[in-house]
Amino acid sequence: MENEFPDGMWPVMLTPFTNGGTVDYHVLSELVEWYISSGSSGLFAVCQSSEMFFLSLEERCKITRFVKEAAGKRVPVISSGHISYNLKDQIKELCAVAENGADALILISNRFAKENESDDVFLKNLDAVISKLPVNLPLGFYECPYPYKRILSEKIIKYCVDSGQFYFLKDTSCDMENIRRKLALLKGSRMKLYNANTATLLESLKEGASGYSGVMANYHPRLYAWLLQNWKKEPERAEILQEILTMCSFIELKNYPLSAKYYLRELGVPIEYITRKNTKDCINQTEILELRQLRCLSEELLKKWYT
Repeated sequence: MENEFPDGMWPVMLTPFTNGGTVDYHVLSELVEWYISSGSSGLFAVCQSSEMFFLSLEERCKITRFVKEAAGKRVPVISSGHISYNLKDQIKELCAVAENGADALILISNRFAKENESDDVFLKNLDAVISKLPVNLPLGFYECPYPYKRILSEKIIKYCVDSGQFYFLKDTSCDMENIRRKLALLKGSRMKLYNANTATLLESLKEGASGYSGVMANYHPRLYAWLLQNWKKEPERAEILQEILTMCSFIELKNYPLSAKYYLRELGVPIEYITRKNTKDCINQTEILELRQLRCLSEELLKKWYT
């Protein structure tokens, strides 16, 4: 593996399920191709969008291996999947996922300390986990919002930089001041920041962020790919696109990930409207109208930007 990951768009992958509720690997293969053909620089195979909290350890491992094999050498693949509270169980999960070929193992920031516990507790537990992982295994962090969001402090960022083992940070702070502080600490290191928030995306790129790794890459990834590739060359158009993408991104707050699966089905990806996260696999008529309008708007923008 190279010393750093490529800049650009890293989709948080969905997990397709069959009508019987099992992982649909045929459709997963098509999803990998769709993400890559849409301009992805890398793939985040097992994460919250993948419904990792509702996947067995065996499924998390198999998905990681499958996506890595499907992607081949075209793009790097990263994966997470430690969902337990007990550190021993987390170590077991992480070691199992690591054996399945991902280019980096992504740690979940809320797994190392309770919400009211200090950074010292966090770092003590982090040390305990890393000491049990394969030596020189590339690592990253994901500020996963569930079950609570723990934004990495400057102390923890410095630890990651000093270790030399961390390459990837999926930032969910949605706060430019916080992002600026992180970027200042990451400058000159091999660890890169990938923003999950659309509203702050363009500003974060100007400050040194390396890309986007968020939910909306499951709806119109080519628009994000265009922004990431062209914001320096076409700044005025990039500003307009940024404003449109921000308004569109509010749809991620409604019935996700089911809405994304419905949207992909409308695009021709044969994914079923089945999740393990949503309590009811149902899209109402207003949501259908919103998703279809989003698709029409995205298609019009793509005609202007890509032709």
